[in-house]
Amino acid sequence: MAKLEGKIVAITGASSGIGAKTAELIARRGGTPLLMARNREKLSELAGRIGGRCETYELDVSSASSVERVFDLVHKRHGKVDVLVNNAGFGKFVMFEDTPLDDFEKMMDVNYMGLVRCTKAVLPPMRSAGSGQIVNIASLAGKIGTAKSAGYAATKHAVLGLTNSLRQELAGSGITVTAINPGPVDTPFFDLADPSGTYAANVKWFMLTPDQVAMSIVRAMERGRAEVDLPAVAGFGAKLFHLFPRTFERFSRRFLNLK
Repeated sequence: MAKLEGKIVAITGASSGIGAKTAELIARRGGTPLLMARNREKLSELAGRIGGRCETYELDVSSASSVERVFDLVHKRHGKVDVLVNNAGFGKFVMFEDTPLDDFEKMMDVNYMGLVRCTKAVLPPMRSAGSGQIVNIASLAGKIGTAKSAGYAATKHAVLGLTNSLRQELAGSGITVTAINPGPVDTPFFDLADPSGTYAANVKWFMLTPDQVAMSIVRAMERGRAEVDLPAVAGFGAKLFHLFPRTFERFSRRFLNLK
């Protein structure tokens, strides 16, 4: 089991929710979380809670120049990033026909291309060092599409496709690639994705907490896991979907389409 003590861990989307809780856990385990997000004020608040073992960086993953600037600074300070957690992302739950093209483009630019930009920034130094880990926060939506999530689910399908391909490319390099696929998580994500609160209320009994997901992320880092589905029962459902897609859809439609 790999220890996080002394490791430099960059976390995008770190200002709240899963990213913030993951940063707190990493600091407790002796790692140095690099908190990255657009909201400098929230980053400062989080850094104050964590204490001295962290750094903050104002980062917009949808901007190539912002990504280049921030990671150049990180590499000058630390040489390389030991672990990159690609966590930044957002979603909007709207019917396909009612979703503006601009929303499709923005979700893909942040959720997928943002991940691509950050991964490209850290990979060369990891290659040179012969070690590192890339952790991509995907979603069970990347395995099972549901109504009102066409745009968001498409971005997470893309994330999983990239993750699986990159894992093959980096086999034997000393760099591990991990996908974390949570179901619904009780975070500010739903403030934008589900402003009415209808979906969040319908799946409240099933929702994960940010602490649960953060603990799974940290354990996956320590164990070098390739993939983690959360909760496990939902991961089993995803496997059934891929084996029997039409049958699964017919029997699960009422349960899955709660938006």
